[in-house]
Amino acid sequence: MRMIFVSVMALVLCASPPPLYAQGRFQAAVLLDYFGVSQTNTSNVGIGGRFGYRIHPRVLLEGEFTYSYGVNFDEVYRDIANGDVKAIARTSIGVSDGLFGPMLQPARGHLRPFVTLKGGFVDFRLTPSLLPYSGVVSAILGLRTASVNPSLYPAGGAEATLGPIGLRLECGDAMYFNNGTHNNLLITFGPTLRF
Repeated sequence: MRMIFVSVMALVLCASPPPLYAQGRFQAAVLLDYFGVSQTNTSNVGIGGRFGYRIHPRVLLEGEFTYSYGVNFDEVYRDIANGDVKAIARTSIGVSDGLFGPMLQPARGHLRPFVTLKGGFVDFRLTPSLLPYSGVVSAILGLRTASVNPSLYPAGGAEATLGPIGLRLECGDAMYFNNGTHNNLLITFGPTLRF
């Protein structure tokens, strides 16, 4: 009986994956996000998902997508001829973003700090302009003419883990490029699952 037990244990240990990859090759997450849009001075809150694949003990390739609900703000319209304010209209803006890139993080430990650099896009959803007048231009004309913009996202944060389950907080600068660089605060928070 003892010999069978030792044989079974040896087989289990030899057939199991290395401890480094046992609960960490893949990572999936659900997240809440806060996206502060600098051009409209709005605070968008939404939900998203993230999936990662560990390519090295300290490097995880991640892709994520978030959808922020629309919030209202006052859109200013100026006279093209003299720059005077001609109208202020209530407008709604929603934000979706998709990002992909590497995350550097220690492979072990219960509290693991990390840094990341991701690239992708930011898509702004604006309600149609309420002013059909000619001779006026919106203060956010760039967003109205090009709603999908390239994005670069340097960030950092920490993840607290207990076995395969974790809780992650990330904060960074979601820069999008639309007639120049626009810096925006992006914070995400949510549970993760490593498998």
